[in-house]
Amino acid sequence: MGVQLNVRNPRTGNVDYWITPPTSEQLAAECTRLREAQIAWQQGGLEQRIEALQQWKQAILSQKDEITNALVTDTGRLSVSILEIDSFISSIDRWCRLAPGLLAKEDEKVTVIPVIRLRQECVPYPLVGVISPWNFPLLLSTIDTIPALLAGCAVIVKPSEIAPRFIQPLVKTLASVPKLRDVLTYVEGAGETGEALIEGVDLVCFTGSVATGRKVAEVAARRFIPAFLELGGKDPAIVLESADLELATSALLWGSVVNTGQSCLSIERIYVSQSIFETFIEKLVNKAQRLQLAYPSVENGEIGPIIAQRQADIIAEHLQDAVAKGAVVHCGGKVEELDGGLWCRPTVLSQVNHSMKVMTEETFGPIMPVMLFSMIEDAIALANDTIYGLSAAVFAGEQAEALDVASRIDAGAISINDAGLTALIHEGEKNAFKLSGMGGSRMGAAALKRFMRKKAFLVKTGAVPDPWWFNTQ
Repeated sequence: MGVQLNVRNPRTGNVDYWITPPTSEQLAAECTRLREAQIAWQQGGLEQRIEALQQWKQAILSQKDEITNALVTDTGRLSVSILEIDSFISSIDRWCRLAPGLLAKEDEKVTVIPVIRLRQECVPYPLVGVISPWNFPLLLSTIDTIPALLAGCAVIVKPSEIAPRFIQPLVKTLASVPKLRDVLTYVEGAGETGEALIEGVDLVCFTGSVATGRKVAEVAARRFIPAFLELGGKDPAIVLESADLELATSALLWGSVVNTGQSCLSIERIYVSQSIFETFIEKLVNKAQRLQLAYPSVENGEIGPIIAQRQADIIAEHLQDAVAKGAVVHCGGKVEELDGGLWCRPTVLSQVNHSMKVMTEETFGPIMPVMLFSMIEDAIALANDTIYGLSAAVFAGEQAEALDVASRIDAGAISINDAGLTALIHEGEKNAFKLSGMGGSRMGAAALKRFMRKKAFLVKTGAVPDPWWFNTQ
């Protein structure tokens, strides 16, 4: 086995858990085993795969408390952990319901040449590798895994070493579903394990930072395998003069600080029309100050601890940089230590600009920098002044007005008069723009079809010579 890795508890700051990565030889052997088992998994048909996933769902439900408790320890928050496991269970049902229609056999088609018919077949990639992050440890380790399994792939998952406690209770649930256990496995480890995993799979899905995503893409390119990357964001919100400010401030507060802002689709910068700026700030600050830390126990408050210690350093750096350059702190404004855990209260900043890291770099914390604009063209330009293009939000009195602005924002998913809807609405296919990602949509029908290659059978139906053949008579 590999060298044991320490795991920090986000509520206490103590190391109270350890993981042991596999050696490169063990990982290679596991990939070989999975690839061999995938043949029967694919040949068994979709109905069998749906049955296995439904059996797994029942096993998960029977162990739901144990998995939830592990997630709570992994992340230090309760309500979001409950939502996370419920969303995971719902995703199994959703994909099992959708898969038969999405994977239905296509009818034979006539081609431009009457005696040539076209038949199509979808063939799954044998082994999919999933490398997932720490902010939603369970959900993001399964968001690609479930459709890949239904497509007929085997899957190997490497979650983040920062939040790995959920792995063991989740893997235990597979014991009662041998057919699924044969084609799905989780491995523990850090970046070295993730890199080695890419060497053994046929397609890789990665969720995480741009810096690591580049490395994943480079390794995948060297191996000539597909890489689907869901990377960072610096999501903007634009609030027009006509917007309902009660609605906008409530939506943006949730969209900015849910899960302590530790989400790639968090709203991280807000542009507000000059005429409503002061009222907007007042309402937002008033609502932000009502939120409490989930301290001293997880049952308290809404704002959990900062999960990753290195992220706390980034949040503190961004706040210090903003204040040094003239930002005004209306509430919150610092990273604090409580009983070893690292916390940040919802923070509203004004007098911000794009010279500040808090407006240009991913903060991944409960920070709401608010900048005024006088012309809508300026707001759109500011929203697009970024290396990212994951998602965004627009608020206006009329849908048409909001949609006109949204159409000019370079981002893959834009919530209209709401925020963070892509966390809850999965039907809409979208692509990440700029450095926020690469590859097909992980939402909508395309999320399943990414894991399959199309074959075409061109069938001659009549014993007639083709006009382009050589004349050898």
